Amino acid sequence: MGTDRIQAALADAKLDGWLFFDHHRRDSLAYRILGIPDNVEPTRRWYYFVPAVGEPRKLVHRIETGALDTLPGEKNVYASWADQQEKLAFLLRGASRIAMQYSRNCAIPYVSLVDAGTLELVRGCGVEVVSSADLVQLFEARWSEDQFQSHLRAGKLVDQVRRSAFGLVGERLGTNEPVSEYEVQQFIRRRFLELGLTTNHGPIVAVNEHASDPHYEPNQERSSQIHSGDLLLIDMWAKLMEPDAVYYDITWTGYCGETIPSKMQKVFQVVRDARKQASQFVIRKASKRAQFAGYEVDDVARGFIKDQGFGEYFFHRTGHSIGTEVHGTGANMDNLESHDDRSVISGTCFSIEPGLYLPEFGIRSEVNVYVGDGFAQVTGEEQEQLIRI
Repeated sequence: MGTDRIQAALADAKLDGWLFFDHHRRDSLAYRILGIPDNVEPTRRWYYFVPAVGEPRKLVHRIETGALDTLPGEKNVYASWADQQEKLAFLLRGASRIAMQYSRNCAIPYVSLVDAGTLELVRGCGVEVVSSADLVQLFEARWSEDQFQSHLRAGKLVDQVRRSAFGLVGERLGTNEPVSEYEVQQFIRRRFLELGLTTNHGPIVAVNEHASDPHYEPNQERSSQIHSGDLLLIDMWAKLMEPDAVYYDITWTGYCGETIPSKMQKVFQVVRDARKQASQFVIRKASKRAQFAGYEVDDVARGFIKDQGFGEYFFHRTGHSIGTEVHGTGANMDNLESHDDRSVISGTCFSIEPGLYLPEFGIRSEVNVYVGDGFAQVTGEEQEQLIRI
């Protein structure tokens, strides 16, 4: 990562600098943003300060003087704790307001990586520390055009597998052959491999009350058979097997039978309409180049669900950032689990996935939304009706 890009972002943010700190590779963001090689395994604290103007400055321990040698800048070394504190103050000379991987009240845990003691130490040097969350988005959450295209290609394949999975259940039910949550899950995993897709875990295949657990995953010991009259939820995410590929992440639901119970139909419609209202809010804002934050998108979906009388059953955020990891480091659509006031920036993607989880069944509907330069779009197919399996 060129420090000139970091310095340009610091100037835009009206910050005097960005202080990176680590001990035992605790801050993976620092290593990725700065491009520090994987073979650097520090056992002592290091600091790297990128000022808004001027040459970067390093502070490393005397027994690990080469820890930051791949980075540009003036090197200082320390040995004792007193030496460290004195030279840290020197490292930050001339700065009054700097960014670190910190989030006030741990509002954004993805970025809240610097320990409280180090914050005390840095503040003791006479500087104000602010969150690097918005800066992190610029360098971690933005996609290249190639990544966007990889997402679209992955989406077509994942949607294909999703159709096949629901089709498998329908075939088995139609011939009175047994089929389980775990069997469908393994079918999806095999199809991913055959199509050149990879995933970190999952997918979620859940019937009835299992679908009311948003993170339920079947396994060989815990898996229900799927029967006529069951509600079936499938949540699946995958990316292409290629460098820097990004994820596509969806959730669809269906009913095993011809006549959908009215309560299920009502819950699905509320979830679907909440999803559509949130995505349309994003599309309108992006088309006007208007600034909006993650919490505002959550407010749209959650407000609609509350107005329909189902607020108590929606107990997770509306969506999460998507990147090379399925849960990325950009703005989340969240005003429940946290108040994510980061602006949603162009070149980023996130899920919109409201869900209602009643004791007897749960329904979630998930799409991915990409925000580009003056536009936003849902990147794949959208579920309009419960699938009749």
